[in-house]
Amino acid sequence: MTAGRLGSQKDTEGKGGLWKFALERGMSRRRFLQLLSAGGTAAVLASCAGLPLPTATAPTADEGTEEGPQFSKDPAPFVDLGGGNLEARLENMQGLITPSRLFFVRNNSVSLEVDAADWRLFVEGDAVSNRLELSYDDILNLPSRTFVSYLECAGNQRAMFDLVKGRAAKGTQWKTGAVGNGAWTGAAMRDVLERAGITEEAVSVLLIGLDTGSPEKGFRRVMPVEKAMDPDTLLAYALNGEALPRDHGFPLRALAPGWVGAANIKWLGRIVVSSKQLWTRNNTTSYALIGDSYPPAGESLGKPLTTQTVKSALALVWPADLAAGKNRIYGFAHSPNGPIAKVEWSIDSGATWNASTLEEPQIQAEFGQLAEDFSDSAFRYSWTRFGFTWDARRGEHTIMTRATDAAGNTQPDEILFNEKGYLFNQPLPHPIRVT
Repeated sequence: MTAGRLGSQKDTEGKGGLWKFALERGMSRRRFLQLLSAGGTAAVLASCAGLPLPTATAPTADEGTEEGPQFSKDPAPFVDLGGGNLEARLENMQGLITPSRLFFVRNNSVSLEVDAADWRLFVEGDAVSNRLELSYDDILNLPSRTFVSYLECAGNQRAMFDLVKGRAAKGTQWKTGAVGNGAWTGAAMRDVLERAGITEEAVSVLLIGLDTGSPEKGFRRVMPVEKAMDPDTLLAYALNGEALPRDHGFPLRALAPGWVGAANIKWLGRIVVSSKQLWTRNNTTSYALIGDSYPPAGESLGKPLTTQTVKSALALVWPADLAAGKNRIYGFAHSPNGPIAKVEWSIDSGATWNASTLEEPQIQAEFGQLAEDFSDSAFRYSWTRFGFTWDARRGEHTIMTRATDAAGNTQPDEILFNEKGYLFNQPLPHPIRVT
């Protein structure tokens, strides 16, 4: 081990090691050693993900690339909103977990292609005693955690400011599909910060991505040191048991459960730990609640966004068409404050509410061997799938849903307007035509 770096191939059979990662995906020891010898960690991870093996001509992490297709995944199952945004269709979600091929995409540039063999994560700043330069091997050889968490764009349901409240907000007009739920594997960010010698003077942690085509030449977000040191804040390298897809930040992204999507920096390349409060575009003029009801805070034009809000939505197209008679209707609810305790539904604009059924996770069916790494709190940040039976009569209807989390937080009847349309979470009057 050299100063400022972790041993790149140390103890690959330990918890969080590369061998364990490959073994869980059915790779033989012989094949593992062949790949490791021939192409190192990048070759092993590429094989696990079913991707082509990296080549010497692949772009490095420092260079990245913004050429080629906007996305690596097929955009056909999505609503393409332009500008690097693919909205998921909740009606395509059949279980608790969102397959990566159906996971929404919110980019500020094209999805990068990064060669894991050349990629490095730099940890620096005036509030660490050692500058670190970590390879992909280094990250994989740290102790790992796997848990289920939803991830949601701050602008999810932005279109509802116009469709429901009659006042349009600026930004991409997401309906209900800028959210997904996945099983994330990674190392605790605090483990890396502790190895860098984080000091008591640390106040802010700045995360910077490699997407130089985004604003500020690398999408970035600040979080307080308390959030960065939370054991559930991850440096994630796998989604649903496979290496991160390109669209979702391969080789490494931040995962800050409960926080708005913009804080979960993709293609992570640099972490800066500062003894001062840091400000960027993404907590001053963007990703802040700005409007008459939100006074400026510090250098921000409004209230900087951190956590999400309790929310629910039906897994139906908007507007929906159903046949008359009994229909089993499903939806999803989630909260940054813990599990969902109940979801109610109403067909009379909220005058009366009915209880829905909350579905239990089908752990073995959906997760298989990956579930062996789950702790008792593995679903703390997961969304909840709910369902109810509606005996529908012909005509035009609306169904509203209202979620309450285990901490007692409930969706409000009304929310205040903000110029950029963030955090819409009042119950949605979902239009349904029954024939």
